Amino acid sequence: MKTSDFYYDLPEELIAQDPLADRSSSRLMHLDPVTGKVTHDTFKNVINYLEPGDTLVINDTKVIPARLYGVREGTLGKVEILLLVRKSADTWECLVKPGKKCKVGTTILFGSPDGKAENCPLIGEIIDIVDEGNRLIRFRFDGIFEEVLDSLGEMPLPPYIHHKLEDRSRYNTVYAEHDGSAAAPTAGLHFTRELLAEIENKGINIAHVTLHVGLGTFRPVKVDDVNNHHMHSEYYIVPEETARIVNETRASGHRVICVGTTSCRTIESAAERSADGSWILAPKSGWTQIFIYPGYEWKLMQGLITNFHLPESTLVMLVSAFAGREHVLSAYAEAVRERYRFFSFGDAMIVL
Repeated sequence: MKTSDFYYDLPEELIAQDPLADRSSSRLMHLDPVTGKVTHDTFKNVINYLEPGDTLVINDTKVIPARLYGVREGTLGKVEILLLVRKSADTWECLVKPGKKCKVGTTILFGSPDGKAENCPLIGEIIDIVDEGNRLIRFRFDGIFEEVLDSLGEMPLPPYIHHKLEDRSRYNTVYAEHDGSAAAPTAGLHFTRELLAEIENKGINIAHVTLHVGLGTFRPVKVDDVNNHHMHSEYYIVPEETARIVNETRASGHRVICVGTTSCRTIESAAERSADGSWILAPKSGWTQIFIYPGYEWKLMQGLITNFHLPESTLVMLVSAFAGREHVLSAYAEAVRERYRFFSFGDAMIVL
């Protein structure tokens, strides 16, 4: 299976640069994964596709202002870093640019008004170089790291978004709770608190998982053969209550519908065989490198709400594994013809 099998042509003007004023007013495409039939709707009507007893699985991770700009002590050369994975209270694995000038032992000053360490609210020292050339950086600061980060950091918008985000909260879901992501679980951006309350009032369960979205979001597939692609590890948590809800939903004959590919990868990573041989969701936490592409054996997910993803991305491959590559690429071609908005701040698709 070739990476090029998942290419589609997208006019640049269809890449959404700004979130809509009303989160739930985006367009919604319904894709039938069996027939490939496509219909068009508005996201506010997503409730019409859900039935009492169904369960929505949502990822409650919270994007932090993980992009920092600083200077190298001594030379004052500019440095940009992206916090990826917290290794300890003061140490993070980071993506660093320019990497060639940031060797082990380099000190980086963030927020220093005069380029001197004594007036600097945040200082980082590169202590190691790890996989993919990422750096381990140990930080020094006074007070609480999250508060320092909030004052100095920027939201790590993807490189295809060129507009400045005026309201940081718009790159987080309304149910974001647990700090740790370098990118948003974007399918969840369409939900408002009012819509979620309406969904619950209809008798639909909402179950929380956490998966901190990391470096994989920023890495394109660089190999020709899909089987040779390496996924980066991301940390996830499945609470006991969520496992109970999902397992009861499936046992009662209702559907488990994931909001976003991150929720999907979380529950599929935590699936285990029960005593009778059926798949169940286990309450657990850990690191996952799960890579889902056509040919994957689905264990728990029975429906998916997702955005429109980059050509040749692992996310297009995941959706194709669920709905069929031909159906997905045909639906994407229809979305282009109908001038849907694409990627993080774009429109949505429900595959059910």
